[in-house]
Amino acid sequence: MTNTQTIEVEREVRVSASPETIFPFLIDPEKIVRWKGIDAMLDPRPGGIYRVNVAGKNMARGEFVEVSPYSKVVFTWGWEGDTEVPPGSSSVEVSLTPNGDETIVRLRHTDLPTKESAAKHTMGWDHYMSRLTVAALGGDPGEDPMINMDM
Repeated sequence: MTNTQTIEVEREVRVSASPETIFPFLIDPEKIVRWKGIDAMLDPRPGGIYRVNVAGKNMARGEFVEVSPYSKVVFTWGWEGDTEVPPGSSSVEVSLTPNGDETIVRLRHTDLPTKESAAKHTMGWDHYMSRLTVAALGGDPGEDPMINMDM
């Protein structure tokens, strides 16, 4: 019998900025590396490439599925050279919901194969979502302590 159960990670942060301010940090290679990664190749349209060198030696790769300006971005996700979560094997949905002077940024990462992979991604998303809250406000989240760490 094959295990078809998958695990998901959900995270949410509030950012004191509009969805219009935050959205480019999800699709613009120059802005994404301010909070996550050291290099990015992004083609933000359905079927376009999503490739981010997240921590110096961990290359995330997938493709954009949906790009709805100022409200939602969906892309597939996985790691080059990883057999557990290979490129395109899971999905990430980031939604932006205005709430007064803030925006609720909700991330949902689905189709993770094991509790261990979900735990690693939970740690990573917690780390990077907190960096996004700083970068989206024009701040500098500082040097990423995860650079060159095994993830």
